[in-house]
Amino acid sequence: MTQGAGQGPDVRTATLRDFRVPAYVHETGPVQGDPAGGAAPGAPGVIPGELDEGYTPTQRDLPVINRGDTVQVEVQAMPEPPQAPASEEHGPLFVVGDVHGYLDELLGALREQGLIDADGDWSAGNARLWFLGDFTDRGPDGIGVIDLVMRLSAQAAAAGGYCKALMGNHELLLLGAKRFGDTPVNSGAGTATFQAAWLLNGGQKTDMERLEDHHLQWMARLDAIESEDGHLLMHSDTTAYLDYGDSIEAVNDTVRETLTRNDADECWDLFRKFTKRFAFRDESGPAAVRELLDMYGGHRIVHGHSPIPYLLGDVGSEDDSDGGGPVIEGPHIYAGGLAIAMDGGVTMAGKLLVCQLPLDN
Repeated sequence: MTQGAGQGPDVRTATLRDFRVPAYVHETGPVQGDPAGGAAPGAPGVIPGELDEGYTPTQRDLPVINRGDTVQVEVQAMPEPPQAPASEEHGPLFVVGDVHGYLDELLGALREQGLIDADGDWSAGNARLWFLGDFTDRGPDGIGVIDLVMRLSAQAAAAGGYCKALMGNHELLLLGAKRFGDTPVNSGAGTATFQAAWLLNGGQKTDMERLEDHHLQWMARLDAIESEDGHLLMHSDTTAYLDYGDSIEAVNDTVRETLTRNDADECWDLFRKFTKRFAFRDESGPAAVRELLDMYGGHRIVHGHSPIPYLLGDVGSEDDSDGGGPVIEGPHIYAGGLAIAMDGGVTMAGKLLVCQLPLDN
């Protein structure tokens, strides 16, 4: 449902619609899924928090919440956004968490922040807007999301602001599925394919059918990491970025060069590393954040990728049937105040987050 201007985002209850996954091929052989797109009965799942260092995304990355299940999550409330700076060169800075094809929810969240008007056009003047990646998969209109981001980028630039985007692991996954299909790759745990991993992790047939060359070129040129006003922006809560360079420019160049070489195994390794998560959680989290900040600069990391309900370890189960919805009020500030998680869990009845930086603890 598209939200009107000035309205807060609806709280939805997760259903099987949110996690439709077509048939896929597991490493040990074919597993047949629901022909209508439902989850494969008995399909293996990896529970976040129990992933070892060798994890590769050849199993479903997020568990399925059955119809009627809910997730109850307590998240720090977002404070009132600060006033826009007086500088005429740079307007206020906003970030957007994972969208995953939920175009209507994105439009509503952008309108609520005054970034677009009722027609979906840029209305924020010289404001700056960063998307943190994962535009497609799991939700109904990933290509529509990409088209919107591309259009807002042009409109924002014309108005003196900008709208930019980072590469998420699902952009790497979609690129790989389109380029390499069923070409076998060494997954680190046996033979896998991009096509099977894409289907298993929420790939939508309609997105693949509508995918055009300009979408592919746009995704392949996205930066992996950037710095803005002392905020180190990245998609994944992992230290794997350190494997690709000792500066922001080096990381982005290495990622683009890897994609340009068009080697299936190299691209798979890149995708696998950017799929890891939870590096900033638990007692070792602050040290992991500082390692990245010391290398690339900034005073705080802002990331998407790991839905806040799972980052907190507060996961719904089949017994959660009281009809209540998740409580996602805003970003989750953690790791001693050094990290901000922006994936509100829109695919699991959560909230698509669009927030102004900086945020207070």
